[in-house]
Amino acid sequence: MSLGGASERSVPATKIEITVSCRNLLDLDTFSKSDPMVVLYTQSRASQEWREFGRTEVQRGLQNQHLQTGFPGTSVPGPGRGDRRPGQPSRANPHDIATMQLCANKLDKKDFFGKSDPFLVFYRSNEDGTFTICHKTEVVKNTLNPVWQPFSIPVRALCNGDYDRTVKIDVYDWDRDGSHDFIGEFTTSYRELSKAQNQFTVYEVLNPRKKCKKKKYVNSGTVTLLSFSVDSEFTFVDYIKGGTQLNFTVAIDFTASNGNPLQPTSLHYMSPYQLSAYAMALKAVGEIIQDYDSDKLFPAYGFGAKLPPEGRISHQFPLNNNDEDPNCAGIEGVLESYFQSLRTVQLYGPTYFAPVINQVARAAAKISDGSQYYVLLIITDGVISDMMQTKEAIVSASSLPMSIIIVGVGPAMFEAMEELDGDDVRVSSRGRYAERDIVQFVPFRDYVDRSGNQVLSMARLAKDVLAEIPEQLLSYMRTRDIQPRPPPPANPSPIPAPEQP
Repeated sequence: MSLGGASERSVPATKIEITVSCRNLLDLDTFSKSDPMVVLYTQSRASQEWREFGRTEVQRGLQNQHLQTGFPGTSVPGPGRGDRRPGQPSRANPHDIATMQLCANKLDKKDFFGKSDPFLVFYRSNEDGTFTICHKTEVVKNTLNPVWQPFSIPVRALCNGDYDRTVKIDVYDWDRDGSHDFIGEFTTSYRELSKAQNQFTVYEVLNPRKKCKKKKYVNSGTVTLLSFSVDSEFTFVDYIKGGTQLNFTVAIDFTASNGNPLQPTSLHYMSPYQLSAYAMALKAVGEIIQDYDSDKLFPAYGFGAKLPPEGRISHQFPLNNNDEDPNCAGIEGVLESYFQSLRTVQLYGPTYFAPVINQVARAAAKISDGSQYYVLLIITDGVISDMMQTKEAIVSASSLPMSIIIVGVGPAMFEAMEELDGDDVRVSSRGRYAERDIVQFVPFRDYVDRSGNQVLSMARLAKDVLAEIPEQLLSYMRTRDIQPRPPPPANPSPIPAPEQP
């Protein structure tokens, strides 16, 4: 299946940024300061049901300060607070990502028994004179001369795209109980920061209270901007509008560990009254995916079954029994072929993932210009027999325009699936690590709504299953330095069908 260019139904979306400001929050922790976070809910007009829209990052130990933070989005451009210079550009490219590294020298000593544990907090200025936290560095322990790790931040988050908008940086000494000590502050702007591309920039760290009390006060140390670079960052939508095609392949586990489909205890049980876990997961994800496809065709496979008439074991057989054209018409076509396969094949084993991963990888390997991106959806009970070969296949596929989604059904603990997911530890094989994270795993049982609201649960499943695909596609494009093509004209010529795995 392919996800084509911008749909005729698409309309330009207006994005806004919601900013929340808090003061004097209650301290709810016994031995330390609270770590506040704001959660935003929206209410459906139809059902009056409240659903989570988004949440801010946790602001650790800062609840008694003027805390201001925002939800992701792009605010409507407004005038900056800085001194704009005539004749110079005032707006940054909305796709720009700034990467910088800073160090400090001779910061004030705040700890009685040791040196300070400094970190930086970056704030973007707002039109009303307030500031919004946009980044915090890591803490460097026991030093007055810290060197922080380089970090990247979208320019829109740093200055809302305004070159001259004030950026304020606070320097703190970290304390375990959250009562971080204020060392000092300084201000700058995106334009001033960008000068570090050619030279070091040194800022004096000033503590207003000390400056008022001590006549001979000079500063509380200095912070040096060691490096600053800007790269363009494109969005998932930019690539889709430019014609990048997403091709989805479905693979379903037909091994005996799922149980006899004729028995109610089976994960494949064909009940006349309700869908099985496999069918429900397939329908939930597939119905979302097919809305983005013009031809609504899915290559669909099964693995781990004995096929009639000779009983040959296969780990990549087409559900529609057509080796030449494994495409099924829409999600209903996939379900129909899935049910027909359950009636004709014998669930067997073992459970091999590698063959179907390698099959899709072979198709992805033939197209490296960014025009095609392949997504393999595997639905399984989590019992895997070729872990070593699967890791090898994932490591090899990580350099290709390809992602793998695994939906686990049934009561298994899914330790192997979590390992393949690679969120905590990158998947490796024979000493070689995956070039990038391409696997997303979600357990189906987490989306079974006990209240019976199956529609809501399946919508959540589909959202989480597809959550990492945009970033995985972008990571491939970044590593290959592939930029999105300009959107096609209003009546583009037909795009040739992608090669099926």
